Amino acid sequence: MTRTTDILLTAVAPAVWGSTYFVTTEFLPEGYPVTLAVLRALPAGILLLAITRCLPPRAWLGRVFVLGALNFAVFWTLLFIAAYHLPGGVAATVTAVQALIVIGMARAWLGTPVRMAAVGAAITGIIGVGLLLLGPGAALDPVGIAAALGAAASMAAGTVLSRKWQPPVPALSFTAWQLTAGGLILLPMSFLVEPALPPLTAANLGGLLWLGLIGAAATYWIWFRGVARIEPGAVSMLGMMSPVTAVFLGWVWLGQALTPLQALGATVVLGSVWVSQAAHSTGGLNKLRNRTARA
Repeated sequence: MTRTTDILLTAVAPAVWGSTYFVTTEFLPEGYPVTLAVLRALPAGILLLAITRCLPPRAWLGRVFVLGALNFAVFWTLLFIAAYHLPGGVAATVTAVQALIVIGMARAWLGTPVRMAAVGAAITGIIGVGLLLLGPGAALDPVGIAAALGAAASMAAGTVLSRKWQPPVPALSFTAWQLTAGGLILLPMSFLVEPALPPLTAANLGGLLWLGLIGAAATYWIWFRGVARIEPGAVSMLGMMSPVTAVFLGWVWLGQALTPLQALGATVVLGSVWVSQAAHSTGGLNKLRNRTARA
């Protein structure tokens, strides 16, 4: 399978994650973020464990729980805190700095060279997300900003360490381990901080099935497969597909207005993602310069 195919397939994961806000607000009960995170991660992880029939060896348990915490438990918890303290556009823009953090962490932990074109693409992508999501009434709450930055750092560390710690098992098994570990970490927290869920409707169950089977099991398998094959900096930039999908769904399904500024922001995001992939590929920067010169 070619690198381009790997990139396109991996991009499906964050594009699907962009539906999380829509599904959560339209189909799930409000006020149970940690419990819903458990129901998203743990059943998906157990299902994948049943399919793969592959448990992590004792020597890997520590790493698996670190990754489960970084990629799921800590990341989702801080993301919810940021969502409660910040407008969605501000939270998404701040967490978009993940792409820059990954470049630094990949240099420190993997020895990956820092490519200035990739840094420029990450900064441009953050600006594009801001154009796409920020409104004139955007507020900056210190707790929310700290939580959003923490969420970005957690996911960045999880992405880089998932590349560094590659077990000798298929990506589906690695995904099962991490989802289960993240769900187990979140489970006691859900009992401590939230009341019991109300009786679930058919719409609630449909939303949970989507977030669990598609938004967790399938997409995180695709994501971790991509992490193993593509440079961490290039993978992290694909995460900027999420806000583009979220705005598109809001426009199509919820009748939300799509302004020219948002359209510009989406174009900037997609362009920065493309530049990043070219910069990280072998010889990609030279190809990009040659195309620019010919133009």
